[in-house]
Amino acid sequence: MAVTSAEKPVRRPRRDREASSGRPGRWSLRGVAFLYLGLLIVLPIAAIIQSGFSHGLSDLRSALASFGAWQAIRLTLFMAAITAVINGVLGTLLAYVLVRTAFPGRGVLATIVDLPFAVPTLVAGVMLRALFGPSSPIGSFLAAHGVHVIFAQLGILLALLFVTLPLVVRTVQPVLIEMDPGEEEAARVLGAGRWTTFRKVMLPALLPAIAAGGLLVFARCLGEFGAIVIVSGNITGRTLTAPVFIFQLVSQFRYAQAAAVSALLFGLAFVLVLITERLVARGSRGFQAA
Repeated sequence: MAVTSAEKPVRRPRRDREASSGRPGRWSLRGVAFLYLGLLIVLPIAAIIQSGFSHGLSDLRSALASFGAWQAIRLTLFMAAITAVINGVLGTLLAYVLVRTAFPGRGVLATIVDLPFAVPTLVAGVMLRALFGPSSPIGSFLAAHGVHVIFAQLGILLALLFVTLPLVVRTVQPVLIEMDPGEEEAARVLGAGRWTTFRKVMLPALLPAIAAGGLLVFARCLGEFGAIVIVSGNITGRTLTAPVFIFQLVSQFRYAQAAAVSALLFGLAFVLVLITERLVARGSRGFQAA
């Protein structure tokens, strides 16, 4: 006797079979991921916000009223902005060289670019102090000509440039790889120079990635401590930065005030990261549309 279509057993999709068999499904994986994220990031953030603002804004106002507090925050923002601009330009140049030019040792250069990720920031500060310290040949030469690096704002800038360089390079590089070299070649065939080609053809597509890398640099500079504490001298009103100021508050057992200033810096960095994500997503949509 023939089996009609109504009598045939209905075969359930594989995803439904896996869910009914008790295997870890999509929601269980999400639960593990969210739990890990919550324990590692969200819980500490909630703790520092609760500690810093348990008495309203009084702890924050008290911390900002300390001698040198506003100078430290202004110096941090100023140095972060300069670092973002310099590394935004030179990091883009490095990314272009790594992607668009072929030369012996390109792989070595790519490895060197990633070294600041691997080197502890305290070690970076020690290296800069050994290179530009008053007893080193370079440092003594610069000091003789009125240029001071260690215990000066120039040392802070060099330390920030060192630790944040890969952020721009590794943000811009994937975009350059995805770009079609044929557009550049067509522009050059039509008589455009290398600079005109970059400015008219490549730069509009690279701008979201450059801006994203610059914002990441800015956010990273807000929290840099290790390299700066070695090279700056932590002179109040001159070379004291916000992270070192927070460390001083902790050293004075002013934990609530340190937490309030930390939450303030975190909030600014969080906003910058959100803007960065939007810029990266916009750049990705632009490539997909193209």
